[in-house]
Amino acid sequence: MQRWKIGSGHLFIRQGDITTLEVDTIVNAANPQLAGGGGVDGAIHRAAGADKLQQACRAIVAVMGELPTGEAIITPGFDLTARYIIHTVGPIWNGGSNHEPELLENAYRNSLQIAHENNLSTIAFPAISCGVYGYPVEEAAHIALSALKEGLEAGLVAEAGMVLHDQAAHEIWHAAAKNIV
Repeated sequence: MQRWKIGSGHLFIRQGDITTLEVDTIVNAANPQLAGGGGVDGAIHRAAGADKLQQACRAIVAVMGELPTGEAIITPGFDLTARYIIHTVGPIWNGGSNHEPELLENAYRNSLQIAHENNLSTIAFPAISCGVYGYPVEEAAHIALSALKEGLEAGLVAEAGMVLHDQAAHEIWHAAAKNIV
């Protein structure tokens, strides 16, 4: 794991399974219905206890409707080591002309803001929108790491980082971090 000091906090990038991290909150790359799915979303639902997490997510959707792209909401972590899950919806890549960069940045910023509002000091993110939503990894890394750096500089959390599932993604994000921090 690589760590950088930013402001009074730290940024980290590591390869591994986000569902096993000992942090206050992990971020779920959710769909607008908060219905679970494939990739990291499905893994988080399974690890948290799918029935419990689905019940909490259905209750949220019943009150507020679908979660808009770039917005975020919090639930308990249930069976995870992390106490909470912040769910955010990243944009589907359509070439970049449908406000995808701004929406992706909002997903990271709003997640950091919710962590701050709930007095959570450590947060771990997956590579939001880089799976089935098709966001180009290099562009996503720059946007995400810039948002995390800004959040750390603003003191929103004490530690924020990226957890990448495979070695190739880890290398891309690590290289991007060298240009940002």
